Amino acid sequence: MTTLDDSELVFDKDGVRLTVEDAVATVTLTNPAKRNAQSPALWRALTEAGRSLPGSVRVVVLRGEGKSFSAGLDRQAFTPEGFDGEPSFLDLARGSDEDLDAVIAEYQEAFTWWRRGDLVSIAAVQGHAIGAGFQLALACDLRVVAEDVQFAMRETSLGLVPDLTGTHPLVSLVGYARALEICATGRFVHAEEAERIGLANLSVPADELDAAVRDLGAALIAAPRDAVIETKALLQGAAGRSYEEQRAAERAAQARRLRDLAGLGD
Repeated sequence: MTTLDDSELVFDKDGVRLTVEDAVATVTLTNPAKRNAQSPALWRALTEAGRSLPGSVRVVVLRGEGKSFSAGLDRQAFTPEGFDGEPSFLDLARGSDEDLDAVIAEYQEAFTWWRRGDLVSIAAVQGHAIGAGFQLALACDLRVVAEDVQFAMRETSLGLVPDLTGTHPLVSLVGYARALEICATGRFVHAEEAERIGLANLSVPADELDAAVRDLGAALIAAPRDAVIETKALLQGAAGRSYEEQRAAERAAQARRLRDLAGLGD
C-alpha cells in the first residue's frame, strides 16, 4: 500500500487524504480519534478526491486510519447546533422535499464515483464499518477485510433508512432476503460471515491487511487496462441484460479488443 514516503500527496483536508503512486491512488480517512466518523465536510472531500484523480490511476484503495474503518455518521449531525457552518439535520428536515432531496443527492456524490468504469476500487476495512461506514465500503468494487471487522447497517435502528447508495450493492452482493435482515436488525456481520456471503472478497489477520490489499492492487494492474475496463463494463451490465443480450455484449466487446490488438482500433 502506498505511504506518504513513496507517494505524491494530492490533498489532505476535512478528514480525507489523497495520495497517488503511479497507477494506485490511496484515499485515507484521517480522524482515528473519532473512529473516522463522517460529516458533510468529509463527504465533500471524498467527492473532490474522485475529481482529483490523475488519468494514470487504475486502482483506488480506500482505508481508514486507526482501529476503525469508519464508525458511521458523526452524531453531532443530529444535535440542534449541527456542524460549524453547516445546516443541522434537524434544520434540513424542516425544509421542502425538493431542498432535502438536493442535499441528500449532494451527499451521495461522495459514494458514487468509486465504481467508475476506468477504475477498480478496493476498500481495506478493519474494525467498525457502521452505517455510513458500511455504505462507503459497499461503494467500492472490492472489499478486503481484517478479521476484526464489524459491518452493521444501523440506520433502521435509528428510525432512518440507508440513503448513501448502499442498498443497491448490498442486495447485489447478498440477495434481497439477507440484505433486508441485515438492515432491519442492524446486527453485526463479522469477517467470516462477510467472506462467506460475498460481502468481502478476502478476510485476513489485521496485520496482513495492507499487504493483502497491495498484492490485490498489483494483480489488477498486471492485466492490460483496456481489457479490465471492457470486462468491468460487461460484468456491471450483466444483471440488466438477458442471456442473449449478454452474449451479444461479449461479442461486441471482444471484437473491439481484437481490433485494438491488431492495431485496427479507432
